[in-house]
Amino acid sequence: MTKLLEIRDNIKLFFTKYDVFAIPVVKFLLAFIMMLMINGKLGYMSKLNNIGIVLIVALAASFLPTGAILLFGAVVSMAHVFALSPEIAIIIAVIYMLVYLIYLRFTPSESLCIVITPMLFVLKIPYVIPVVMGLIGGPASALSVVCGVIVYFSLNTVTTNAANVSGNISDLMGEIRLIIDSLLGNKQMLVLILAFAITTIVVYVIRRLPIEHCWTIAMLSGAALCLIIVLVGGVVKSAGFNIFGVFIGCILAVGAGKVLEFFKFCVDYTRTERVQFEDDEYYYYVKAVPKMSVAAPERRVKNINRSHKTHTSASREPLAGEFTEEFDTDYLTAPIPGEEKKK
Repeated sequence: MTKLLEIRDNIKLFFTKYDVFAIPVVKFLLAFIMMLMINGKLGYMSKLNNIGIVLIVALAASFLPTGAILLFGAVVSMAHVFALSPEIAIIIAVIYMLVYLIYLRFTPSESLCIVITPMLFVLKIPYVIPVVMGLIGGPASALSVVCGVIVYFSLNTVTTNAANVSGNISDLMGEIRLIIDSLLGNKQMLVLILAFAITTIVVYVIRRLPIEHCWTIAMLSGAALCLIIVLVGGVVKSAGFNIFGVFIGCILAVGAGKVLEFFKFCVDYTRTERVQFEDDEYYYYVKAVPKMSVAAPERRVKNINRSHKTHTSASREPLAGEFTEEFDTDYLTAPIPGEEKKK
């Protein structure tokens, strides 16, 4: 455990020390993966299916605010849908506008949630997002999750019905009605909107409770609740969920929650302290739970001054022409031969 804490602290220190470089790299990778997924799932405009354009967009997003990733994703996906059918692109634009108004009004700092949610759907692990957002967000985070679900199913409806889109003006109203009916009648989307919204709020409420292991209880309860709602809703609405996929997704949600807890809320409940004090107006009962951390290693610097080092005769042999510590002092006072005769 100590080694893991050291690794965690080193990672935090690295991102704190080199955030000027680390954050743009993370945003670049996120935007790059998002662009590849959009081009892979839509891909109706061939000019955008170019790795050079993908790199340019990702590079631009890395130096702009986080909301730029959401903006670039919306513009690129709209361009693909417009290449398929301008009329359907208008429908997608209206949906994006509604999502933008909700996002701007309630959760302006959670644009990444709207970006990551469709990406997790493509990876078949969307059940991670409500648990994670319940742990790090607030009750309004449920709106961000719901917006991400709507964005994914809107684009998925377009790709599913792309073969039925002819582009003829005579079939225009029929194609628009087909897209709208397919989206509003998507039973999986309705069940997941309900499940993800409730899961996000429940996880948030439980992890805010003043109880021990609240984060673990919150993520386990949220994953179990999400599993139950999806399975029951799938049976009632005949939504056709993959039970095994839902189960694995909920397990991965708990795993992602534990990783997040290790980095954000790793505490030692065995050293919990309860403090009571008062002032003129109130009594205070405080429960203090220390964070788990590793003390920084103490560095000792030893200065060695060679000019003050002493060497005894026992440690080394005397050099040529060098006096030893013991010598005959009478030799210094003895008269020089021939000097006595001169006197």
